[in-house]
Amino acid sequence: MAASLWRAVMGTGAASTDATDSAGGGVEFWRAPERVGWLTKQGEYIKTWRRRWFVLKQGRLFWFKESTVTRASVPRGVIPVASCLTVKGAEDVLNRPYAFELSTPRETMYFIADTEKEKEEWINSIGRSIVQNSRSVTEAEVVDYDSRPGDK
Repeated sequence: MAASLWRAVMGTGAASTDATDSAGGGVEFWRAPERVGWLTKQGEYIKTWRRRWFVLKQGRLFWFKESTVTRASVPRGVIPVASCLTVKGAEDVLNRPYAFELSTPRETMYFIADTEKEKEEWINSIGRSIVQNSRSVTEAEVVDYDSRPGDK
């Protein structure tokens, strides 16, 4: 049950024989990531803050306990950024410097970078990934609008 739920979240269909394939959703997170670095993340259930190593690759934001990420690494969690609505600064919400938030239709997650520059770079990288990975939906919507009868 948990494995099938994980595959559904990760966007993979059939069960994989390689545990790292199912954990990464077919994304080689250990090779040539778009962005990596330490962020402090608020827990989903217990709202404690923990420092985690984040990897942004192919529309997914993975996090790990350690910064050494290999093919055998198993992510502690992953966020499919195409499902995200916004990424923006959140210093005023958390009353902490270098804070930002990432929101989906179901929840808002909070992160803290080490510097203002890192916060801005993460916001830009995640924002760019949201746009790139939701582009197919946008293109489909444009085609639908352009092909409405009576608009010519």
